[in-house]
Amino acid sequence: MHDLPALHAAVAAGPVLPVFVLDERLLRGRWPSANRRWFMVESLRALDGELRARGARLHIRRGSPEQVIPELARECGASAVFASTDYSPFARLRDGRLERALEADGRYFAGLPGVLVQEPREVVSASGRPFSVFGAFRRRWEALERRPVLGALEHIPCVEGIDPDGVRDGEEGTPSARGIIEPGEQAARRRLEEWTGGGLERYGATRDFLAAAGTSRLSQDLHWGLISAVEVLDRCEERGPGGGKFAAELAWREFNHYVLWHHPRVVGEPFQRQYAGVAWRTDAAALEAWKAGMTGFPLVDAGMRELLATGYMHNRARMVCASFLAKQLLLDWRAGEAHFMECLVDGDVANNNGGWQWSAGTGADAQPYFRVFNPALQGRRFDPGGEYVRRWAPELARVPDRYLFEPGLMPREVQRAAGCEIGKDYPAPIVEHGRARERAIAAFAAARRAAGS
Repeated sequence: MHDLPALHAAVAAGPVLPVFVLDERLLRGRWPSANRRWFMVESLRALDGELRARGARLHIRRGSPEQVIPELARECGASAVFASTDYSPFARLRDGRLERALEADGRYFAGLPGVLVQEPREVVSASGRPFSVFGAFRRRWEALERRPVLGALEHIPCVEGIDPDGVRDGEEGTPSARGIIEPGEQAARRRLEEWTGGGLERYGATRDFLAAAGTSRLSQDLHWGLISAVEVLDRCEERGPGGGKFAAELAWREFNHYVLWHHPRVVGEPFQRQYAGVAWRTDAAALEAWKAGMTGFPLVDAGMRELLATGYMHNRARMVCASFLAKQLLLDWRAGEAHFMECLVDGDVANNNGGWQWSAGTGADAQPYFRVFNPALQGRRFDPGGEYVRRWAPELARVPDRYLFEPGLMPREVQRAAGCEIGKDYPAPIVEHGRARERAIAAFAAARRAAGS
């Protein structure tokens, strides 16, 4: 209801028919996710309640929007269709087909801002070319004028006489995660209020510490449009250095969408073509151990288990887990990208792809290929009390701090005292960090040489 330009424009044009199309191509296509489906459908139920309070209803349809929407427009006599612009390759093709179908009927399609702070086509260099370095992108992005934040409408005049056919019982399905955050706009707005009124000011100091409540937990709300990025950015700028640091993370989110907009090929291939020939290993057992959080590297395992349990993972853990798959295991980052998209409630094609390519060293302005996170060092630095690891890997609860991030080094008597026998209660490391690091660097260097880089 808050800051949705498409809704304001539609209401200004006359009575509206709020509609959401459940598209099976997305629900069961390349990136299916029981967790995201549940969160989305529950948020749609909440949206219908918000619309009812304003005199309208949410109309649910099923099928392909480019077929369903023109039919519905004819049924209700609509002259125009308003929507928030989406940026994935799939969405661009879909919306293009929808626009042409509506035009053939003499109707107008308006794709309006709402998902991002700035439209990707508007952030260009002096030469008119897209940016490939984040710093230069951010400077231009920040320099552009922002649209004003729109308030929630008190009344929404709705077209009468059309069957809403709302969300059906059981349509949300059963999520695989048991601890998914509360869905719906009101829950999202409570999180925004708590964040801007509390933790945001300390964000720069606490954001990387895994056990601290140092992050916003707004990622799924931004992805699903429960809050707008423009409003979040406006609120952040009122909160000093912490707000500035958080604004930079919002800019990274925009940069990932920007790269996908200008380079849709990144969905299936590395942004940096010199790494297209990396000799990825095939090791199904290692991949499954990583997915299950059973690698023998506690910080990696804790992150992967948090993901399975909640449909969310702390950003620092995401970087460590992604780097571990692509570097220590030398497994194709696209396998990790797919697993994250299956589990994450905030799973977003642009942000997930951008994060994975950054961690693998193949993306735009990514970390260098020779930078390989050491999970033990990352754990000691960002989980110094071991609270995060012990929460998500409880079999390590009694392991002394000295061995917590490298439990394979525990002497037998320490293992017995801690009730954690390596290889029985907790897995032995599936790789040796030093040798795995050297193997990864060699593989990436070989790909660069073969590409003539």
